[in-house]
Order: sequence, then C-alpha cells, then structure tokens
Amino acid sequence: MTGKRVVVGMSGGVDSSVAALLLKEQGYRVSGLFMKNWEDDDTEEYCSSRADLVDAVAVAERLGIEIDVVNFSREYKERVFSGFLREYEAGRTPNPDVLCNAEIKFRAFLEHALALGAESIATGHYARIRERDGRFELLKAEDGTKDQSYFLYRLDQGQLARALFPLGGLYKREVREIARRAGLPVHDKKDSTGICFIGERPFREFLRRYLPERPGEIRTPGGEVVGRHHGLMYYTLGQRQGLGIGGRREGDGEPWFVAGKDLAANRLVVVQGRDHPALLRDRLRATSLNWISGGAPHCHWVYAAKTRYRQADAPCSIAALDATQCVIEFAEPQWAVTPGQSVVIYESRVCLGGGIIE
Repeated sequence: MTGKRVVVGMSGGVDSSVAALLLKEQGYRVSGLFMKNWEDDDTEEYCSSRADLVDAVAVAERLGIEIDVVNFSREYKERVFSGFLREYEAGRTPNPDVLCNAEIKFRAFLEHALALGAESIATGHYARIRERDGRFELLKAEDGTKDQSYFLYRLDQGQLARALFPLGGLYKREVREIARRAGLPVHDKKDSTGICFIGERPFREFLRRYLPERPGEIRTPGGEVVGRHHGLMYYTLGQRQGLGIGGRREGDGEPWFVAGKDLAANRLVVVQGRDHPALLRDRLRATSLNWISGGAPHCHWVYAAKTRYRQADAPCSIAALDATQCVIEFAEPQWAVTPGQSVVIYESRVCLGGGIIE
C-alpha cells in the first residue's frame, strides 16, 4: 500500500486526526479534507465549525500534510436535511447520521477525493472492512463501546472498496494515547455530539425554525387527557424528559414515557413506567433495505439486530423478506421500537445491512 494517495476526512477531532497519523506512518500519501456542510446558523454557540477547522489545520501542520476545505452545504440540504425534515413532519424519528454517512461522507466526499486523484478515502469511524471472495464486508470495531457500524449499514460495495477505517482495531483510550504521544493538540478534545454536521443545540428550538408547531392533547391509552404537547415532531417513542406532565397519582408515581403518536388526531400517547407493555414490541417491519455484500439474509435463521445505536445485540430472525421490505421477529420484546430509526442486522461481527423501521 506504500505510496497510495488517501484523503482523510478531518473534522478537527481526535479520531480523524489519529486516522491521518496512522496512515502516514503506514506509508500512504496522506492529505486532509475538512468538510463544511452547514451554514444556516454556524455560530460559536452551536456548530463551532470555525474552531474545528482551526484544530484540523493545527493537526495537519503537526503531521506535515496538506489540508483543503470543501463546502458540501448544498448537497447536505438536498440529500440529508430535506429528508430529515420530511420524516419529522410525518411524525417519525429519523437518524441523520445514517444518511449523512451514505450521502455526504462516502458519496460527495468520495467523489471529490477521486476527482483529486486519490485512490481511497479514510475517516475516524470505529469499524472494520474485510475483503472476502471479491466482496467487501463491514465488521464491528474491536472497541464494542465505540463501534459505529450501525451508522454505516447503508454503504455499498463501491464505497467500501474505496474506504479505510484505521481505528477499527483500536480502543478509544489507545487512540487518545497515540494522539498524546504524537503531540497532537486535540488529544484530549471532547467528542462531538448532536446532529450530524449541525452540532449540539436545543433541539425543539432548532426544529421550530423549519416546522410549525401543532399543539395537541397528551392522552393515556385509556383516553384520559394528562397534558398538552407542542407538536408530535418534537417527541420520540420512549422519551421521558420534557413531557411537562409531572407526577400523578396513577402508577404509584412512576415516570411518564411516550408510547405512541396518533397522527390523525394529533395526539401524543403516554404511559407510566418504563416496563409498560405499550413500550414493548416483539416484531417490526422495515423498508428501504440495504444489504452490504449483495446477498439478503436467510429467513428464519438466527441473527442479531439493533433498533437503536446504544443497544445490546438482540437475537432475532427474519420472518418475511422481499426486495422492498422485511419482517423481523425478536426472541425477547424490544423497548421503544421507533418508526424512522434504523434496524441493523448482524451475523456475529459482520454487519449484513438493514432498513428503516416502519
């Protein structure tokens, strides 16, 4: 691999910085690319992309590599953010990181890098790629607490063939130690959170700028009105905070959780207690399927699945499958299965793919 040109997506964080460092040490001809993908309210209070760019440039100078800046704001709005808003308006809860990876980091960025003459791109994702019998497989990272294969399940063979994940075999603590020993100024920088490329901000206030409020009733499954909501798009299944209900005499004072949305009546359905049956599902239907290595999983085989990122693998089987949708049955009921989120299927450490929960 010595001498091959690779462009590293550098965000100004420790992960992408160490990815660039490791590839340079392995003999690649490395350059960096900082992606600016949001402009609506790019302020120091929220997005802080200017501060991140300063950090990325400082790392590039330390490593002795070139770094360029590219603006993908138009692509981000067209390919990711517009769909993000449509889903919320429909009462669903999308995962922008999934689309962001498929459409920006591994499509717009990849196309740009190839046009520059690069042979591959690299990111600081915690995941691994393995080639087997001419096909590329996406594998979980060695560090199970940081594994990001869930967010990468929509990648295809062409994208994986050109991608490198230098951190896939490392633990986060090792990455920070590598950065510290190399004198990288971001070795102790806090990990970024919030919406992909938009940042961490008061979510309801942010969404209100794009979608009008539609207040309505908050009811129990039995029909009792217990409060008012600001708009169904602001709430997600399993949500506990921010309901504005407070303690009530029912359920021995247990907290309230969002259990459903009645879109036709514009009502939010809530229950008391995290283990309420209304919050549990033993099957789901998924659409917009993507199987990474081409072949779909077998029906009635035992796999594992995640219906949200921070979730342990749940044993499951595929009860029905065609080109457009599948039905997944779980061995144990799953909590707060949320329409619009992704269900991702694994066979051992191999990420097979997944779809959008209906």
